[in-house]
Amino acid sequence: MRQRVTPLVSPLRRLLRRGARAHAANLLSKLHAADVARLLALLDPSENDQVFDLLLQRDPERAGDVLAEMEDPDTARILEGRTDSEVATILAQLDPDDGAAIAANLPDEIRTGVLELLDQAGHDEVEGLLGYEEETAGRIMSPEIFTLGEELTVGEAIEALRSRAEDLEMVFYLYVVDGRGHLVGVCSLRDLILRSPADVLGDVMNKQIVAVSVDTDQEEVAHLVARYNYLALPVVDHGNKLVGLITVDDVIDIIREEETEDILLMAGVGEDEEEVLTAPLWRNVMLRLPWLFAAWVGGILAAEVIGLYEEEPMLFMLLTPFVPIIVGMGGNVGTQAATIVVRGMATGRLTGAQRLVTLFREVRVSLALGAIFGVLLGAAILVTTENQNLAIAVGLSLITSMAIASSVGASVPMLLRRLGVDPAIATGPFVTTAIDVLGIIAYFSIASALLAR
Repeated sequence: MRQRVTPLVSPLRRLLRRGARAHAANLLSKLHAADVARLLALLDPSENDQVFDLLLQRDPERAGDVLAEMEDPDTARILEGRTDSEVATILAQLDPDDGAAIAANLPDEIRTGVLELLDQAGHDEVEGLLGYEEETAGRIMSPEIFTLGEELTVGEAIEALRSRAEDLEMVFYLYVVDGRGHLVGVCSLRDLILRSPADVLGDVMNKQIVAVSVDTDQEEVAHLVARYNYLALPVVDHGNKLVGLITVDDVIDIIREEETEDILLMAGVGEDEEEVLTAPLWRNVMLRLPWLFAAWVGGILAAEVIGLYEEEPMLFMLLTPFVPIIVGMGGNVGTQAATIVVRGMATGRLTGAQRLVTLFREVRVSLALGAIFGVLLGAAILVTTENQNLAIAVGLSLITSMAIASSVGASVPMLLRRLGVDPAIATGPFVTTAIDVLGIIAYFSIASALLAR
């Protein structure tokens, strides 16, 4: 997308400087709404306002589509300073779920005023979505759903679908409800077309339904869509009444958000991408301070452990040069194990007993790797120092350190998940610190014991 829109930045700027609004509007009309949103992100704030004003005056519906494609901070900046009436005009052009996402980022007093300017239907839909918890299926679903009664024939269903064609944006599946609005079945368009017009929906529908509740976490929604390759998922309330629909385009956004959050947490720099990129210096310092403080404490502890052996100068001189490789190899193996486990739990592939299987597998892998590198390191020490005891001590310590590191790296995310904490934070400095301290303790303990003999 960047490659498509970047060459347009300079021409659009020239048109804006010359006041050639008609030409600028013509240029923008040839672009997809997502491309226009990306183009706005590349412009200066004043240019942003000019372009969006132009869109809003020419085609409010297209302006709404562009706004829905923008990142939340850019959306907030575009709407900042605009009247409640202007914001309401924009929200009225959007689907309820997109309108709710934008309204959620408005200050409370502004949001209240904007929603009051919407028509009753729009107000109720957006207000209803905002009533659900953030990052749940209820908050991201679209309440605009097409349902059919189970008593209808296939012919009647097709006719009903045709009569609503202009109101329906995406119809992947047809959801069948009973007289109380409860979800009882689903039918694909393909199945509907291939059936006889006289067949009754209650007889041809698929009763094995995969649905989510309004309070289902959005990450679990993404897992279900990925697992079953669905294009949409129905959302039901606690009484199994169909209340909304989540489509695959919403799920793609969820996956991107969740993966970005996990990566940032693993790096120990927070969880909000926009905050990490644009926050003031002091805010960025405070975001990273707790994580690095843990690493600092770990470094102090490791130094204290090493200091215990300073009273034995000969032993200290022999062992200290190999500390970096012991710590470095352990840290790498531990981070690899933690990343595998965190990713497996995030995708839903590691559940129940499978977690223990993965833990033992990672320990076995690290033991094998430790044996390989331990032998190589021991051989190098033997060749360069001709000290057989030192070679055995350091090689065995490397094997032990890597086994401990993989155990810690794989088990800590599992423990955090059990405690209800996001396991992504496990691969930050906390795991690295634990691995460093335990690895050094194991190294000096094993090596000093063997060399003392």
